[in-house]
Amino acid sequence: MDLTHLGRWIAEHATASDDHDILLTGFCETLAGADIPIWRVSVMAPALDPTLRGVSLNWHAGEGLSFVANAHGADAEIDWLFSPVYALVEKDESFGRWRLDAPEREADFPVLRALGAQGGTDYALHIVAFAPGTALRGIAVSFCTREAAGFTDAHLSAIAGVLPFLTLAIAKMGLAHTFREVSATYLGRSTAERVLDGQIRRGEGRAVPAAILLTDLRGFTALADRVDPADMVAWLNEHFDALGDPVARHGGEILKFLGDGFLAIFPIPEADALPCSICGAALDAATEGLAANAALNARRRAAGLPELPAECVVHFGTVIYGNVGTERRLDFTIIGRAVNEASRIESQCAVLGHELLVSEAFAERCPRPLEPVGTIELRGLSRPMRVWTVPGQRYRPAKA
Repeated sequence: MDLTHLGRWIAEHATASDDHDILLTGFCETLAGADIPIWRVSVMAPALDPTLRGVSLNWHAGEGLSFVANAHGADAEIDWLFSPVYALVEKDESFGRWRLDAPEREADFPVLRALGAQGGTDYALHIVAFAPGTALRGIAVSFCTREAAGFTDAHLSAIAGVLPFLTLAIAKMGLAHTFREVSATYLGRSTAERVLDGQIRRGEGRAVPAAILLTDLRGFTALADRVDPADMVAWLNEHFDALGDPVARHGGEILKFLGDGFLAIFPIPEADALPCSICGAALDAATEGLAANAALNARRRAAGLPELPAECVVHFGTVIYGNVGTERRLDFTIIGRAVNEASRIESQCAVLGHELLVSEAFAERCPRPLEPVGTIELRGLSRPMRVWTVPGQRYRPAKA
């Protein structure tokens, strides 16, 4: 059973593409075409992801591919502990085989019972370890058949011969995917794309007209001095969800978290187009985030828990979007006068009694109706700046 051509195809595909669907489909269909009676093949891998514990890509003869994402949590932990993969890992073994139609199975696992109930007869599992250094410690690849006699030694030998090509390709694809996702998690999606595209030198950046959104949680520092740090972190994350989800929903990107607040950007490709729909989207993100935060505080109040009201500023200006820092430790962010101005405007929220302030530069571009608040003096500006808000948007003091 010569599958040399399959190994060559896998290497060529993995060099040119990161499409794991085509990879696994081609692999399984070639095995089936070589009279290896596979019915189900599953590739299981851990995930380096804030929401997922691991993923599985499954192929069924006559049905094609299915993708399963396993979220973090107690249920996923139980599934893992009662899996044949865990059983092999605990024994430091790399191969296991189970007859699914035997009256008394050597080991019993929920997944094997399920496959046996669907007509599976023989199940072979390979564990392949990757080089240490990341949470992607390796993958598990299982093969199941419905043939009454199960797999022959020749079948298993042929699979074992070509499996290193498959696992090497999956390792390459998995690391590339993880690289992109981790970068997006810590940098933001569009910023990560810029970095991975090669914009990684210190001082490299470009001028970008943008709407800037700056938020801050009022009373956080005082509250943090009085409560358990673990509770404080959990509450802070809930507030960031409330305030940050609308940013992504309206096309913005959070560039950095500033302790108890964050800085977000909405790049504007056509700065001369007025009124500016992107400024409208930024203002929608701000108002929806403040409404969600108020609703969160109402639930806290009903539960007898402390509240954290938010303050928000939207501003417009041209910023430098790029790399700053030391030679080997960089931050891809925005810098410029507009960022400093947004921070200084935010300091006036409590003074003026409004949880949302809109700068004059932003108001001139925004299609939404606004209500004037007054003028403020900002250090570095030669004249006072007028500020605005959304009608009905007042400041809500905290009730600790």
